[in-house]
Amino acid sequence: MTRVQRTTLIVANLERAFALYRDVLGFEIAYIKESLPTSYSYPTFDIPPGARLRFATLNAGPAQPRVLGLTEVTGVELPPPPVIRAAALVLEIHGLRELEPRIAAVPGVRLLPAAELNTQDGRRGRETALWDSDGHVIVLYEIE
Repeated sequence: MTRVQRTTLIVANLERAFALYRDVLGFEIAYIKESLPTSYSYPTFDIPPGARLRFATLNAGPAQPRVLGLTEVTGVELPPPPVIRAAALVLEIHGLRELEPRIAAVPGVRLLPAAELNTQDGRRGRETALWDSDGHVIVLYEIE
C-alpha cells in the first residue's frame, strides 16, 4: 500500500512563502528546522553543497499533519522556473471566491482567472491556479 506523506517545494525565503501558505491558504506550521549539511535534500534536489537549508512542514488542519514541506535554499542562486511547468500542487479550498482577492494581494503571486469546474463525475464548482513567489503552480478548486 502507498500513502502520500507530503509534497515538498523549494523556496528562496520561508517567511515570504508563509505569507501565502500560512496566512492566506490556512496551513499551520508544524515545525521549522535548520538542515544539516548531510541532509538527504541535497542529493534529492541537486542542491550544491555550499547552500544552506531550512525546512518547514505544514499541517492542513489536525487530520492532515505535515502534508506540505517547504525547503528554503539560501547561499546559491535558484534557477528560474521552467517556461512549461512540470508539476502542480492541487488543493481543495473552501471559500475560494472570498480568498481570491487575498491571494492576488500576496506579493510575487500571480493568480489566474477562475473558471467553472465540471468534474468527470458530474460535480460542479470553481477552479483557479496561481504561481507562487517561487514559480510553483498551485491549483485551487471548490466543489459547490
